Amino acid sequence: MAEPHIRIGIDIGGTFTDLQILDETTGELSSFKTPTTPQDPSIGLVTGIRGVAERAGFAMADVRLLVHGTTIATNAVLQRRLAKGVLVTTAGFEDVLEIGRHGRKEIYQLRPRQEPPLIARDRRIGLTERMRADGTVETALEESAIAAIVERIEALEAEAVAVSLINSFVNPAHEEAVAEAIAKARPDLAVSISSAISPEIREYERTSTTVLNALLMPIVGGYIDRLTERLAEAGIAGRLLLVQSNGGVCTAGLAKAQPARLLLSGPSGGALATLRTARAIGRRNVIGVDMGGTSYDVCVVADDRLTSVTQGEIDDLPVRLPMVEIRTIGSGGGSIARVDDAGRLLVGPQSAGSEPGPVAYRRGGTEPTVTDANVVMARLDPQFFLGGTMALDQAGAGAAIRERVAAPLGLDTDAAAEGIVAVTEANLAAAARLSLFEKGLDPRDFALLSFGGAGGLHATSVADALGISEVIFPVGASTFSAFGILFSDITHDLARSRVLPADRNALAFLAKVLAELRREGDALLAEDGVAETDRSAAVSVDMRYRGQAFELVVPWAVETVDDAAFADLLANFHALHAQRFSYSDPGAATEIVAVRLTAIGATRQVVPDHAASVPQAGAVRTREVFTGGIWRPIPVLRREGLSGAVAGPALVEEEYTTTFIGPDWSCEPGPAGTLVARKIGA
Repeated sequence: MAEPHIRIGIDIGGTFTDLQILDETTGELSSFKTPTTPQDPSIGLVTGIRGVAERAGFAMADVRLLVHGTTIATNAVLQRRLAKGVLVTTAGFEDVLEIGRHGRKEIYQLRPRQEPPLIARDRRIGLTERMRADGTVETALEESAIAAIVERIEALEAEAVAVSLINSFVNPAHEEAVAEAIAKARPDLAVSISSAISPEIREYERTSTTVLNALLMPIVGGYIDRLTERLAEAGIAGRLLLVQSNGGVCTAGLAKAQPARLLLSGPSGGALATLRTARAIGRRNVIGVDMGGTSYDVCVVADDRLTSVTQGEIDDLPVRLPMVEIRTIGSGGGSIARVDDAGRLLVGPQSAGSEPGPVAYRRGGTEPTVTDANVVMARLDPQFFLGGTMALDQAGAGAAIRERVAAPLGLDTDAAAEGIVAVTEANLAAAARLSLFEKGLDPRDFALLSFGGAGGLHATSVADALGISEVIFPVGASTFSAFGILFSDITHDLARSRVLPADRNALAFLAKVLAELRREGDALLAEDGVAETDRSAAVSVDMRYRGQAFELVVPWAVETVDDAAFADLLANFHALHAQRFSYSDPGAATEIVAVRLTAIGATRQVVPDHAASVPQAGAVRTREVFTGGIWRPIPVLRREGLSGAVAGPALVEEEYTTTFIGPDWSCEPGPAGTLVARKIGA
């Protein structure tokens, strides 16, 4: 009997569940899409696996590895469908969630909107204890205080408990004692301590992260249990790994214990695929844009490195965890177009999702969307959507646009559809432009890599708006995030926070901390079953000029901590500061805020055979398409039939996506199975 040899990458989006399948013995790649099942995403996932197994001809027992990106944690937070929680904190600090930070995002609002804290005031418990900033005990933790806390938690009927005590990132002893007592009394209760999930300075951000993690534990844990059960029922015994916000993967056990690490699970797969493809085609500067049915995600590869952050936000809630830097706006194929009371045409962020979806889907949708506009303009072939498995209602899409957009604006239907597309593309370009400008980067130095089911229809127009002269369309663009997920490595992010001057006196501390982090990382990878030869580590240091309230994450390629390595670290900080903020001051005093290490366990590397997934070629034809304000016949080609350059306007169709090549652009096959479009004359 053959050994299991099938690896499956899965990206569950708001509209479709995308799968990429790799046969590890041959390198053959194939892709599949199935509608997402919002009521329980695991249903759509297993349905997709069954569908692709039948299509590709493998048995469920052949599946060796499932790598899964999910929005289950993100959606739970956005919809506030969270567990009933309790927060335990140091007495006197019960209100840190409400105090937050003094920054105002809506500076002109007299009454700015403020969401209530995730845990109400009467469910926050102050504990008599205190750690000093150096980790020594100021107020000891008494057994009677712990017992009283456990009783109060029982009385409040908690489903999850977050424990975030002052200075626990330096000395976690009190947090660990509280967690041990709760676990002894209620072994079934979800408990998250800040020293385990986010052992870093800044009390508000650390507490917010811990609360989010605790409240997500029953939600994500329940989903993983249901998924595991469904996989077993389907006869799939392969290992399950889940994608983290940092782009790496973790075991199901770690995901259940630290679900906050999954908050950007799906989009990070697209970022990894962007980096992998950029390297395969020899581009060091690439901006990756992922347009699906619900959102538009932007990531940046600058100088052959993905940009990452140590803190992000979800629905205005800070999350102090490392994550790939991704800008997301509500602008996808399902984004709803409408005319407001002032007569302005708006598109998104509201989305029709997969249920009911765009009007053209014939599932009960009534609001016109970007997809409906593309159908009306004949950019999408109603008979070839999802490879011909789903016929679109062009007349219904036109009627919705005519009633909801064209009539209020005094336009005909075609012009209204083109207006919807124009507004959408302006929004897409603005998001991409901001992602580069805020880093001090010039769009003209970058290529645009477009993916997602809807991305190809708008990519050359977005590039025009940005001044970018090269657009790359990868193989399997519609399921590209799943492709990135397919090759993710196991990762563990570790950190030690300590504010100290960045001078020679810090060398001993840095050497000690790095040795500790390396040992901890090795132990975690050993638990994951990663061989020593497959382990590596990446080191970075959070640094700032003295007096600054923010830090930069400075990569540090260090083997031995000595004067030369430390000089490199300082030089890297000043150079990064100059790039980001247009100035640096090498003579100024600098500070170290945190030391970080990412322990990496490499997954089995297989060179994919992109050609293996290409279907049979189809005939070249023409179609009347509305573009530039008029209907005109333009060539329509199947991607696998494109052997030379084609000048726009033109359409390139494949099973799960369509690419529109705009006027003044030319497109031809490129390396690694890509299509490369270039601005004519640029």
